[in-house]
Amino acid sequence: MLRRSTIPNLITVARIVLAPVIFLMLFVPTFSARIASFVLFLVAAFSDVWDGYLARKHGWISDFGKLFDPIADKLLLAATFLPFYMLTHPVNQTTRLPLLDVLPLWIVMLVFGREALVTGIRWLAARRGAVMAAGKAGKLKALFQNIFIGATILWFALRTAAVSHGWSGGFWSFWLAFHGAFLLVNLAIAVTLTVWSLVVYLREWRLTMRGVL
Repeated sequence: MLRRSTIPNLITVARIVLAPVIFLMLFVPTFSARIASFVLFLVAAFSDVWDGYLARKHGWISDFGKLFDPIADKLLLAATFLPFYMLTHPVNQTTRLPLLDVLPLWIVMLVFGREALVTGIRWLAARRGAVMAAGKAGKLKALFQNIFIGATILWFALRTAAVSHGWSGGFWSFWLAFHGAFLLVNLAIAVTLTVWSLVVYLREWRLTMRGVL
């Protein structure tokens, strides 16, 4: 029988399994597929908070969790940002974002560049016996990234339904403006925190290395 201490690891594995499903369903141009992708993303995002809470509260921290939890986070990031970029760039696509129109390539490169650099820093620190945990700036970055991701998937679902059913009129025009502003604000905050959290991480890494040396 499974021990309760393995629950966080099972949740992590479930998030890894959900990532490719979310990725593939985003490319299915139906409301049902994209709203299902939205629901699955919410499950994955909230389960990340839950497994971290369980691990800290009950001391169910394992080497498996330390290794695979960050991998699950990065897979979920790749499973959403890459489709966002791919879906918003073809000409005459119905998945263009309100106000933003497309997801710029530089933002995708910034997000993944930051993750790659932080992963490398953690690896170098670990080789010298130092553990660098995620700080407040990094957690805030992840929060606003997840809000942007969830809102974008929801937009794809609603836009698909609007095209299929011919939605128009005052309420839909209002929703376009509201959803577009919401996406823009959250993306701006996420990008700012991506840069700021990297600066904070580099500073902490320098101080940590001084202490180790």
